Amino acid sequence: MKRSRTVQTFNFALKKSIPVLFGYLFLGSAFGIMLYEAGYNWIWAVVISLTVYAGSGQFLLVSLLSSGASLATTALMTLFINSRHIFYGLSYIEKFRQGGWRYPFLIFGLTDETYSVNTSFSEVPEDVDEPHARFLISVFDHLYWILGSLIGSLAGQIIPIDFKGIDFSMTALFVVIFIDLLIEQKGRLKAVGFIGLGCSDV
Repeated sequence: MKRSRTVQTFNFALKKSIPVLFGYLFLGSAFGIMLYEAGYNWIWAVVISLTVYAGSGQFLLVSLLSSGASLATTALMTLFINSRHIFYGLSYIEKFRQGGWRYPFLIFGLTDETYSVNTSFSEVPEDVDEPHARFLISVFDHLYWILGSLIGSLAGQIIPIDFKGIDFSMTALFVVIFIDLLIEQKGRLKAVGFIGLGCSDV
């Protein structure tokens, strides 16, 4: 019975995380390529993705490393960019606490995409261990990002292609997400989006 519950939980988490796999393989690869172009090999791509795991923060990190930014500047910029995760986490404190020993990693692994997957379901089947399923989703997503970073770094080293402009991939992703949100919103919320766009330095 316990083995069956474990298998069901694993399958549930894997199925829920599959959409993130495709996005992370591409974006992680873009990061790996950028890092290689900046002069850092695949080992650095894996280590940074393993320990930093900040998506857009990692893209910024490449620029900061290339420009020789100080540790204080790097930490401050990363905090500004990823502070939104604090607000994500506030809505999941109780659910994450149910994970027991998994709690610290659930906090560490809370990215935009993992948050989206977590909010995509409010209930799980009876034969699925919900706290462990959320933990596995975070683990899978993290592994996808590391794999993407590794692939990108190796591709940058092996494939003789000019990757100029690859750093725009994260900006393009944000633009697509923004447009999608504008399409979905109505009334005042849509107006707020246009006001924000008008206030930006585009």
